[in-house]
Amino acid sequence: MAAVAAMTTLPAAPAQAAAGFTVSGSRIFDANGNAFVMRGVNHAHTWYPDKLGSLADIKALGANTVRVVLSSGDRWTRNDAADVTRVIDHCKVNRLICVLEVHDTTGYGEESAATTLARAADYWISIKDALAGQERYVILNIGNEPYGNTGTAGWVTDTRNAITRLRAAGFEHSIMVDAPNWGQDWSFTMRDNAASLFAADPRRNTIFSIHMYGVWDTAAEITDYLGRFRAAGLPIVVGEFGHAHSDGDPDEDTILATAEAQGIGYLGWSWSGNGGGVEYLDLVTDFDATRLTTWGERLFNGPNGIKATSREATVYGVGPTPSPGKTCTATYAVTGQWSGGFQGAVTVKAGTAPISSWTVTWAWPNGQRFTTSWNAAVTSSGDTVTARSLSYNGSLPAGGSTSWGFTASWSGTNAAPTASCTAA
Repeated sequence: MAAVAAMTTLPAAPAQAAAGFTVSGSRIFDANGNAFVMRGVNHAHTWYPDKLGSLADIKALGANTVRVVLSSGDRWTRNDAADVTRVIDHCKVNRLICVLEVHDTTGYGEESAATTLARAADYWISIKDALAGQERYVILNIGNEPYGNTGTAGWVTDTRNAITRLRAAGFEHSIMVDAPNWGQDWSFTMRDNAASLFAADPRRNTIFSIHMYGVWDTAAEITDYLGRFRAAGLPIVVGEFGHAHSDGDPDEDTILATAEAQGIGYLGWSWSGNGGGVEYLDLVTDFDATRLTTWGERLFNGPNGIKATSREATVYGVGPTPSPGKTCTATYAVTGQWSGGFQGAVTVKAGTAPISSWTVTWAWPNGQRFTTSWNAAVTSSGDTVTARSLSYNGSLPAGGSTSWGFTASWSGTNAAPTASCTAA
């Protein structure tokens, strides 16, 4: 590694009114003004667009954040505004904070197919309508690992230009920026320029993201790097990391322990679907949440892991709050279908304890829309559906069940959503 240089401490900027996430010093705050620490995983949506139901599984294992892989269309199939809206709706219905990233920039300057941060900024601006008003739930990660190991000096100018372009276009979201060197910043380019880049953001609302793989294989390196950001009063998250990698053996135990001790967010790579020899980075096998890998067990259930340390963003505080010991399940079924319409039923079943009320949520996967409903108080916002029990069917004994029904419209595809149930 290069010799360690001192990091400039940036004085705190005056707080600005904002619709969504903000930063103050090294801390990140949600739209309610409460501190928020990311605890979650990465999900390769652009390569597996039929797996949005995985977000419900990610939430069920305790995550509060999901970083979603998108494509600008420069290397893979473009995720258009409608698809990004579906992603955000799935994040919201599962009470997850959505970090959206453009993956096409990965390894620019070294990977011939990679595109520029300027192109990534073009993409965000082109889908701005899908992002406007979502600042409470969405953080924009401009581009994944936007430089390889060569020409990294250009990262500073390109990152600054992308930030200022997005602000000039009216984006008020917290902006996340990935380091060069395939995200690992062994050249310390991001570390040594973070203060000036933060100052260049007119909203002072930039979060820095380090990816920790084989470069980060000793406790001393990890604690020094993360500690310098905290001492400088700059927000840092570990946007990707694993328990092993082809370039070396990262010290995941120190990454997790240091992140917990210093209030730093982390997002493990990745839920499922890895290939090219790095299948060992899958957290679950074949997108099956009941088949946690060794890495998945460590990240979700181990010391300083997601289950032990994750706290839901308080922007979801007005929604259903689970009661200790009280659980329920929701089973969705299509009971009849015709051209342009269908009828469905949802069976709600209490767990091993009696419940007094229930709330069922999902996000429509194919733009379906309700026409009528019965035996539940149903509200919709875009693809997001919330159904609450009524006075006569909320109370269920242990193992007891009830059903509610609906009719809805569909076009093209009528895939079943993944329904979640919360009991009180």
